[in-house]
Amino acid sequence: MAHSALVGTAGGRTPRLGRSVGASHPGTAVGGVVLLLPNGEATSARGASVRAHAALLPLGRRLAAAGRGEGLVVHAVRYRGRGWNGADAQLAADASWAAAEAVRRYGDVPVCLVGHGMGGRAALRAAGHTAVDAVLALAPWLPEDDVAAEPEPVRQLVGRRVLILHGTNDARTDPELSYRLAERAKKSNRDTCRFEVHSDGHALRQYREEVQALAADFVLGSLFTHPYARPVADALAAPPPLGLRMPLAAGFGRPPRRR
Repeated sequence: MAHSALVGTAGGRTPRLGRSVGASHPGTAVGGVVLLLPNGEATSARGASVRAHAALLPLGRRLAAAGRGEGLVVHAVRYRGRGWNGADAQLAADASWAAAEAVRRYGDVPVCLVGHGMGGRAALRAAGHTAVDAVLALAPWLPEDDVAAEPEPVRQLVGRRVLILHGTNDARTDPELSYRLAERAKKSNRDTCRFEVHSDGHALRQYREEVQALAADFVLGSLFTHPYARPVADALAAPPPLGLRMPLAAGFGRPPRRR
């Protein structure tokens, strides 16, 4: 979506990428881009949430550090506002703009959309942009199947590597809805998997280290030539429901203890 198509909406605000997250080596060629999509609200005319933006920065710094050798650049998208706002799908439109802006800035490099909550929905919806190679949706907010006018689309996920991560005790976004979407997506896109974080909530704080390690493994494996960790490779290869209810093991990503 062209930038000009977004100007004049959401109170005259425009989306922005801003500065990259985390340190990078000057002169290093950019090999890939991660776009962080913060949480939002179903309906709102207010500006983008500073708190939601800040909440994704620790993950962004972790990803930037993990991918520094590959020239990975991470940006947190600053939406025009915090509301999805029905058919406007404003956050998804801003995510699509951000993918186009990444191409404008860095050229033909692979892009991974990483979103939390309503940002997870935006990441899934904006996956159809030609620059997007992978999507990581953390506790995505999705509409109830029997309330939405149409089922949440999954066709745009074909050809992308998709990982959905959800805490089983999430009281804000229903984990079962993300399972149903993953189940539909898997029928046309085998490179779809979903992990469950036992007893964790919407913010995925209880197993933050494991969540960040899983995110880094997925991003490096999807954008570059890094092999996936065994649980990720198994989840992608397994048929439903196994590959869509894969438990995120405590200690994932940590080096084994020496005896």
